[in-house]
Amino acid sequence: MVMDEVFGKLRTLQDILSQKIELEHEIQEIPKILTTQEDVLARLKKSFIEKNQEYDRVKANVAQFKTLLAEAEANRERAERNMDTISTQREYEALDKEIKDATEKEQQYRKDLQREEKQLSVLAEELQSDASMIEAAEKELAERRAGIEAEIAEKKAQIAALIEEEQNLTPGLDPEVYFKFERIIRNKMGLGIVPIKGGVCNGCHMILPAQFANQVRMGEEIVFCPYCSRILYYEESEQGEQDFFNDEDSGSLSDLDDLDLDEEEEDEEEEDEEDDKVDMEYDE
Repeated sequence: MVMDEVFGKLRTLQDILSQKIELEHEIQEIPKILTTQEDVLARLKKSFIEKNQEYDRVKANVAQFKTLLAEAEANRERAERNMDTISTQREYEALDKEIKDATEKEQQYRKDLQREEKQLSVLAEELQSDASMIEAAEKELAERRAGIEAEIAEKKAQIAALIEEEQNLTPGLDPEVYFKFERIIRNKMGLGIVPIKGGVCNGCHMILPAQFANQVRMGEEIVFCPYCSRILYYEESEQGEQDFFNDEDSGSLSDLDDLDLDEEEEDEEEEDEEDDKVDMEYDE
């Protein structure tokens, strides 16, 4: 198969694989959206239960204060009626104190009752609002659950169609190259094959050695970028081939070997210096 045809297939496969991977990601994300809605509903219900418990407590307080208020009112009224039957100063003072105590309790219970009734009214409104929110959330969740299977089925059908297109293009491609190519697309944001222009990889924007760029330009084999691992193909730059093959900017593949040799020589020199130092100390 001519390499131009191979590169054309790979570019077409890149679009197909990118779409397939995106659909697979969306299928994986759908349950997460559902889980988020379920968590929101669970929090609403928990809050509603806690608020309802608070409502029952306040309601019990209202009933208690009503009873206490009624008892205080009855005690005051009974003491006031007994005023007509007293005959001594001591009885008057005792009865007067009883009336005052009953009146103070009556006033305090009335304040407490008003406070609790106000809180009960607020809680009743909040519970009604929360109940409406829960009902709406349950309805939305039920609709989402009903549509989620259809949505997933539709996306799987799209994936199946893409796989069919993919299978029509893969014959003739090296299986190992195709395996690497798909993995690169998954890891490189949907870009598995990119051009080089002006000696620069358009995937990672790194300057490539001139010898390496020449190898890509010849187009006789599949070449992977040494920096980002994407498949490379040649594309004429706007400046032309002269700029594309600038040895001063690009260097060569042997530069990496030269760098390794330089480092080895430096290491050997350091070892020699250490040996000389040890010998000198020994002589002393």
